[in-house]
Amino acid sequence: MNKNVKQVKQQNPVKEGQQFPLTIKRLGINGEGVGYFKRQVVFVPGALPEEEVVVEATLVKNSFAQAKIKKIRKASPHRTTAPCPVYDICGGCQLQHLTYEQQLVEKRDIVKQAFERFYKAIPTDQLTILPTKGMDDPWAYRNKSQFQTQYNRGKVEAGLYSEQSHKLIDIDRCIVQHPATDFITNTAKSSLTKWNLPIYSEKKKKAGIRTIVVRVGFKTGQAQIVFVSSTPNLPNLEEVVRDVQEQCPSVVSVMLNIQPSKTPIIFGDKTTLLAGQEKIQEELKEFSYELSARAFFQLNPVQTVTLYDEAKKAAKLTGKEKIVDAYCGSGTIGLWLVDGASEIRGMDVIEASIKDARQNAKKYGYGDKATYEVGTAENWLPKWKQAGFSPDVVVVDPPRVGCDDQFLSTLLKVKPKTFVYVSCNPSTLAKNVQQLSRLYEIDYIQPVDMFPQTAQVEAVVRLTLKKSK
Repeated sequence: MNKNVKQVKQQNPVKEGQQFPLTIKRLGINGEGVGYFKRQVVFVPGALPEEEVVVEATLVKNSFAQAKIKKIRKASPHRTTAPCPVYDICGGCQLQHLTYEQQLVEKRDIVKQAFERFYKAIPTDQLTILPTKGMDDPWAYRNKSQFQTQYNRGKVEAGLYSEQSHKLIDIDRCIVQHPATDFITNTAKSSLTKWNLPIYSEKKKKAGIRTIVVRVGFKTGQAQIVFVSSTPNLPNLEEVVRDVQEQCPSVVSVMLNIQPSKTPIIFGDKTTLLAGQEKIQEELKEFSYELSARAFFQLNPVQTVTLYDEAKKAAKLTGKEKIVDAYCGSGTIGLWLVDGASEIRGMDVIEASIKDARQNAKKYGYGDKATYEVGTAENWLPKWKQAGFSPDVVVVDPPRVGCDDQFLSTLLKVKPKTFVYVSCNPSTLAKNVQQLSRLYEIDYIQPVDMFPQTAQVEAVVRLTLKKSK
C-alpha cells in the first residue's frame, strides 16, 4: 500500500495551492496554455505559448494539473488586450487576448496535436497540414444567440454562464454576435421587465421564461426570436410580442418553445407560432434556406461559404463523379457539390431532413440526378453497390462525436476513390482517419476557422484510396 502511495506521489509532483514557475509550450484544445512541471502536464487558462508565468495549482489529477496565472514574467509577443468588457468572466470566448493572426497559427497546431496523439499511420511531420483559413473580419460573425435569463434587482437579464459556474453574466453587447441579435435580445429583456413576465428559476422552483434565442439572416436581414419557457402559461406575452415587433421590424418570426425538463438542453419538443411566419430565409451564394426555430444551420454564414468551397475543392469533381453525401441532413453540402457531379445520393435517419433534401434538390433543378433516402449509410451503401451504384466520392460532415464505427467499416468495404471529411472536432477526426489508414492515405488537411476568438477549429480532409488497394 505504501508502494502505491509512493507511485501516486511520483505521478503528482504538484499539490493544490502550490505556486511554481512554468514555461508555456503550446495551446491545448480548449485554448488553455500547456506547460510541464517536473514532467507533469499543467493546463493554464489565459496563458500563451512562449510565456514564462508563475501559476498556482487549482486542481490536481493523476495525469494532469490545472492552474491559474499569478504573474506573467515574460509575455508572448502575440498577447493583446481583449476588447470584450466581460471576457475574463464570460467563458464564451477563449482567445481574445491572442492576436488573430496568431490564433490561426495556433489552431493549425491544435489540429496537428490531435494527429500526433491519435494518428499513427505516418509521422505527423510528414502530413500536409495547410495554414488555417481565417476571416477578413473575425468579429460579429455569429448569426444566432442563446441567452439564459434571470431576474435581478428589478429587471430581466440575459446572457451566458461564467465558465465552470452557475453565475449568469448579463450581456448587452456580444462582439462576436451579429449586432441585430443583441438589439433584439435587449428589446426582449426590456419588454419582459416592463410587463413583469415570470422568469424561470430552478433554485426558487419558479416557472417562466428560461432562454431568449435570436437568429438573423445575414443576407436577407430577416430575424426570428424564440422564447423558451418552462410553462405555456405566460401572462402579458402578447404585449411582449407586440413590443418586439414594433421596435424590431426585422423580426418576422416570433415563436414559443416549451422546455419543462431540468436539463441544459435548450429546446423542448413543442414549438408554437406566436406572430409572423414560422421560418426565416437565409442565403449562401446562389442557395437560399428556410430556417425554422430548431433547424440546424452553421453559426458563421460568411465562413460557411469558405468551408463548403474547401469541401468542393477537396472532391476534385470533373462532372463525371458519383457522390454520396452521408449524414446528409437537408442536403446542404451535397447540393454545394452537385453541379460538378453526374449523380448524388444521400441518406439521413431523420425523415424530415430527407424530405427537405428532396425539396431542395428539386428547387435548384437537381431533382433528376439527386436521390435521398431515410436510413443509415451502412444500410444504403451496400444496397446501392449491389444494385450497381458505386460512389467515386463520399463526403461527410458528422457531429463532434465523429463518424460511427459501422459507417467507417462500410466505407472500407465500398472503397470510394475519394473521401472528403469535414470535421468540427480534430480529436475524433484523427481517430476516424486512423481507422481508415489501412486503405486510405491523407492528401492534405485544411483547417478552417469557423469561430474566431474561440479555441474551436474545423478541418476539411481529403483522403484517397491507396493505389495498391
